[in-house]
Amino acid sequence: MLEWIIVGGGIQGMTMAAFLLKSGKTTVDQLAIVDRNEEPLARWKQCTEVISMPYLRSPSVHHLDVNPFSLQKYVEKADWKNNFYGQYKRPSLKSFNEHCVHLADDLSIKQAWVQGEVISACKTGQGWEIQLQNKRRLEGRKLVISIGIGEQPQWPQWPEWARQFKQEHGGPVYHIFDENIPELTQLQGPITIIGGGISSVHLALKLSKIYPHDVTVLKRHPFRIHDFDSDPGWLGPKKQRPFRAISSFQKRRETIIQARNKGSIPPDLHKALMNQVKQGLLSVMDVEVKSAVWKDGHISLRDKNEKDIQQTGTIFLATGFKSAMPGKDWLTPVIRSHDLRCAECGYPIVSQSLQWGPGLYVTGALAELEMGPISRNISGARQAAERIVNSL
Repeated sequence: MLEWIIVGGGIQGMTMAAFLLKSGKTTVDQLAIVDRNEEPLARWKQCTEVISMPYLRSPSVHHLDVNPFSLQKYVEKADWKNNFYGQYKRPSLKSFNEHCVHLADDLSIKQAWVQGEVISACKTGQGWEIQLQNKRRLEGRKLVISIGIGEQPQWPQWPEWARQFKQEHGGPVYHIFDENIPELTQLQGPITIIGGGISSVHLALKLSKIYPHDVTVLKRHPFRIHDFDSDPGWLGPKKQRPFRAISSFQKRRETIIQARNKGSIPPDLHKALMNQVKQGLLSVMDVEVKSAVWKDGHISLRDKNEKDIQQTGTIFLATGFKSAMPGKDWLTPVIRSHDLRCAECGYPIVSQSLQWGPGLYVTGALAELEMGPISRNISGARQAAERIVNSL
């Protein structure tokens, strides 16, 4: 029997593994990291590569390792240039990813890696047993569920009009975070990107270099410009202490929703986009698409009055992920069988140490009713792992 099983090998799961191993709470031969992909952070790398994000939004002290300055020291040792941006020292995606690979190699993570998809979990006399889709079973004394909303391919958010058009006509309509999207250098123009958040803007900047004058961003609201996706006060006691004092989980959920700068972009990214717009390399429109039809060999996008907005050859949806609880299909029977507490929104009610049941812990999105709006982020992954490790 293993000491620890971590379900999820993305940012959350890998951070949890690093903190457990570096704190000496377990060894790699007593740990299993279960993920449906072949290697750590596969989904993260796929999503960030599609949009060619040059720098992370978070500062350099937010990464997967225990020491806050580990990434900075790694970059300094490699003597790389231009790997941090702005006053918050936001790391380049390249340096962040290479630091992650270095950490995984240093911890011999491959020895603990188990490729597979979890379909069930149950409490045993000594711990927890999980079953994978390939019928393999794993037993561990403690189980950490570290799955995120972005790690499940069926969860990208499609507007109803886009879903309906795709079902009826097929055609060149894609969500940018679908696992199978076409080669970006082989698209039929003009190209339309739906959404006004950070992923949309990164993709627009990328495609405008490949298809100058042939890319349009359609968004429902003016750009929301914020350095981070929530107030930095949420990183510490200033915001976290009052949040934990809220006894109503419904009010906690409302607080989380209000605190998130949803669909926002940092100032430097907005500036880069506007420069491209001024040069005529791409266009931006504030309008809400309500329907789409075939017209003259192109897709015609229409507003609520059935007025043509524009004709396009390819549509990319940059509309994020559904906000429903991740892992719901296999977690629902677990919740029922073991009487695990959940709030009205369906998310776990956990202790301050993020314990959901005997030997059962959660991080990431599943921990947000305790961790607050940072829970899904890299900073949230670090704080969650620290809480769990410190409680042992």
